[in-house]
Amino acid sequence: MEQAMQAAALCVIGALLAVVVKRGSPETALLVTLAAAVAVLLFLSSALEELTAFLKELAENSGVSLALFGPLYKTVAIALVVKVGAGLCRDAGESALASVVETAGAVCALLVSLPLLRAVLELLMELMG
Repeated sequence: MEQAMQAAALCVIGALLAVVVKRGSPETALLVTLAAAVAVLLFLSSALEELTAFLKELAENSGVSLALFGPLYKTVAIALVVKVGAGLCRDAGESALASVVETAGAVCALLVSLPLLRAVLELLMELMG
């Protein structure tokens, strides 16, 4: 809870700075926004490490093949990166590029989920055959 509030405060400060700078230099405002996003990610690195360790423990103790967890984690990571990237493109006034980032993210998410889809297909074929 405390980390979320600190991250939100850092983002609000970054947004306010970007608004002030935007009048004189929209490019600099975008860089301020990007810097705030990177700062929050660095701030949350210890929390992300803890979460990653838990997810690894969950995968090991669940009895489900570890090969099936990889695509799940990659898809979540792709979704987060695409959300931030598309948002930055929209902030820069490039909504068309934001749409391309989102489309690329969807294609990549489907690509990394192919092992899961293949496993489901094999299961269905076993049940039918």
